[in-house]
Amino acid sequence: MLRTTTQNPTNRINTIILIVVLIGVLIGIRLFFLQVVNYSYYEARAEGQQSFKKILEAKRGNILAKTKTGEEVFLAATRNGYILFLNNKLLQVQEKDWLYDKLNGVTPIDKALFTKAVLKENDPYEILKRRVSQNEADAITALKLRGVGLEPESWRYYPLGMFAAHALGFIAESDKGELEGKYGIEKYYNLKLNGEEGAIVADRDANGLLIALGKQLVTDAEEGENITLTIDPDLQRFVEAETVKVMEKWSAISAGTIIIEPKTGRIRAIVAAPAFDPNEYQKEKNLGVFLNPFTEKIFEMGSVFKPLTIAAALDRGVITPETTYVDKGEVKIGTAVIHNYDYKARGTVNMTHILEESLNTGAVFAMQKVGGERLREYFHNYGLGEKLGIDLPGELKGDLSNLDSGREVEFATASFGQGIAVTPIELAMALSSLGNGGKLMRPYLNAANSPQMIRQAIKPETSTTISKMLVDVVDLALAGGNAKIAGYSIAAKTGTAQIPKKDGKGYSDQYLHTFFGYFPAYNPQYLILMFLEKPQGVKYASHSLTDTFSELVEFMISYYTIPPDR
Repeated sequence: MLRTTTQNPTNRINTIILIVVLIGVLIGIRLFFLQVVNYSYYEARAEGQQSFKKILEAKRGNILAKTKTGEEVFLAATRNGYILFLNNKLLQVQEKDWLYDKLNGVTPIDKALFTKAVLKENDPYEILKRRVSQNEADAITALKLRGVGLEPESWRYYPLGMFAAHALGFIAESDKGELEGKYGIEKYYNLKLNGEEGAIVADRDANGLLIALGKQLVTDAEEGENITLTIDPDLQRFVEAETVKVMEKWSAISAGTIIIEPKTGRIRAIVAAPAFDPNEYQKEKNLGVFLNPFTEKIFEMGSVFKPLTIAAALDRGVITPETTYVDKGEVKIGTAVIHNYDYKARGTVNMTHILEESLNTGAVFAMQKVGGERLREYFHNYGLGEKLGIDLPGELKGDLSNLDSGREVEFATASFGQGIAVTPIELAMALSSLGNGGKLMRPYLNAANSPQMIRQAIKPETSTTISKMLVDVVDLALAGGNAKIAGYSIAAKTGTAQIPKKDGKGYSDQYLHTFFGYFPAYNPQYLILMFLEKPQGVKYASHSLTDTFSELVEFMISYYTIPPDR
């Protein structure tokens, strides 16, 4: 007898219900993760698929200068053009043979680069050349070459090449791949020059087309500011030529000239040699060339310090120009013996004669009169050993740390510029205070800035007295009195400083030559400071730099039609 087993209908229904419930729970869990847990992720994906965004680059501001007649000269600007590239996916094998000749006939193409590029068969973007001009781009477009593309680009351009390179700096790629200013004004005012990026954000349909009536947000790019410099282009050009000429004449490793308005701190010319072309900075192998020696290097300056020491003693009232001392050719400080540059004694001489003959013993005499600690205070009042806030990046401060020892021998050598080191811009502003009524001014390059006094370094009457003494140096001593210019009072002094050895132990047999002067001496419109590093075949700065200084003064008198003051 056969037996049949039948499933309980109730159990079957329960099983089906359980399966449905489990499926529902799984769907609910899935929806929970989609709609709650991963909501932000899918929302971002949806927006990315439905929205369009384009960055609008801001045009970088220009850097300009103005001639004495107000004519604007562009020193740095933005140039527009194209990137020429290949889309190898669209190229046929037979086209590659004649394509180079077609393109090279319009704009020079690197043959090796082209050969390497066409071998990458599936690469849709191989750059052949950057900075293609509009005319070249139009000619290439007219050829209708398959697989050849042009993409707009802009780049920084310096129309005058190496002109004022150390003041300008250049544009280069940062570690993050962004273009930014390097060195000079380009770096210091990078944010102002850069401006602000803009953007276009809009909706698009399933086909990727923008929806005309959809959500659209446009933020306009904000162009960078233009910056006009205090530099006079015609003066800068003349000074550059003279600086290079004197550097080459004496086979120096570097040279520099800066011209400043003592009363305002406005820099009218700033020249360092050797220089570089900011358009092709990447070709420069010696990165040290990019440093601005006026702000990013320090030097022991030598005898150009003596007027600062004499002025401090005059200001304290411990000497007058007629004060005398007996020069024995040397002076003993403890166990150290300090000599004059020529080891000769002059006998009884006055304070003006110290400057005329550049006597080390006389500077030490003045230091002892004013006191070492007090002299250090004056040096700091002159702005030595501090950053002056010039609008150039990387400004260093001078090193006066030798004076912290309190030893008299350190004060003695510092009185004639040895054992302490300063930046040339510090020295230039300190020396400017000797002629402008005793005011330490902040130096600046942006013409939009205003003159700013940092402090009163010496009394106005001291400024007049030391200026007269420096005029006597030019009239009676410098180049045997042949450096003076008829009808004009010129205050000036030279310096010849031994360069310390690299290990810091003693001094080498190489020299730094310096020369400063301001004119007209009792109402100075301009101060000139020059230096030559390691000149060859000439011992003293009075022999190497006097003629160049005179050339500059005569040019400026004529160019600015400065009336005689005598």
